[in-house]
Amino acid sequence: MSKKQVKIGNIVLGDGEIAVQSMTTEKTSDVEKSVAQILRLEAAGCDIVRVAVLDEADARAISAVKQRIHIPLVADIHFSAKLAVLAAESGADKLRVNPGNIGGERELSLVADCVKAHKIPVRVGANTGSIEPHFLSKYGRSAEALVLSALENVKIFEKHGLRDLVISVKASDVPLTVKAYELLARQTDYPLHVGVTEAGIERMGIVKSSVGIGALLLEGIGDTVRVSLTSDPVKEVYAAHDILRACGLEKDFVEVVSCPTCGRCHYDCIGLAEKVNERVRGVKKRGKIAVMGCVVNGPGEAKDADLGIAGGDRYCVIFRGEEMERVPVERAEEIFFSRLEEFLRNEE
Repeated sequence: MSKKQVKIGNIVLGDGEIAVQSMTTEKTSDVEKSVAQILRLEAAGCDIVRVAVLDEADARAISAVKQRIHIPLVADIHFSAKLAVLAAESGADKLRVNPGNIGGERELSLVADCVKAHKIPVRVGANTGSIEPHFLSKYGRSAEALVLSALENVKIFEKHGLRDLVISVKASDVPLTVKAYELLARQTDYPLHVGVTEAGIERMGIVKSSVGIGALLLEGIGDTVRVSLTSDPVKEVYAAHDILRACGLEKDFVEVVSCPTCGRCHYDCIGLAEKVNERVRGVKKRGKIAVMGCVVNGPGEAKDADLGIAGGDRYCVIFRGEEMERVPVERAEEIFFSRLEEFLRNEE
């Protein structure tokens, strides 16, 4: 069965491309701060942004925020069908609701009628904290309970004529998350929003998200991703793109490969690798740059690089397939960055 496609603003889920999402941390009704943060997310490569709607002021602010941003905006709603309706009327491109806490079928029908009128989709987001009680008592906090809970609420929306749906079944436990999405993918053809919820602070959050999201993407599961970090949301976007690249799902970027270094390294390989990574981050070109520790293995291991550098005893070798030049260690960074800029300009 072919996958359904769902349009969110100018983004289409289910067409084979993976959209990157993040969520603001500012109060949505503080329009200036919200817009500033969203523009930073846009610059980092965010495709879809979500905002929290806690009250009517947040819902009404959506209109003002949307006028100043360039990516689709999703309103995140809990506990209130009324706020969901108001957010849709204020111009949200999509709603995220948690049916487990938004009320019964009457409330869901109100949301369904509203989003149909405004021709926007809904994400049915289930997590281990909002499993329907009858499934929780029967299956416990399990993948089965998550999936059944999400699909039961999908059926309610379908009953009220809503077909533009996206589904998520998140947990903070990585194996549970992966199993739940695997089960869900076998039972529905709606687009899936994948992620590991409450993943933690930056370091562990990236590890858990990489393992969970990466495992699913390599199975072909997932249409949009959100990396959840207790950190600056811009870092979520960077991490999401890195996961897509590691999975071979994003091609238009400059890859930087570097070795872990050892006692044979006689120049600041680590520092240079970090600077090169920062320089090419966000560059929309296909390329490969190698920053290698020594000339023993470096040029050979990175022979396919578009540009590379490796350290020697008193010099560094700059190479592109074959050795191009030898430069003094003290000038290696300066000269290599000059060659890097030439490469980037030539790729325009």
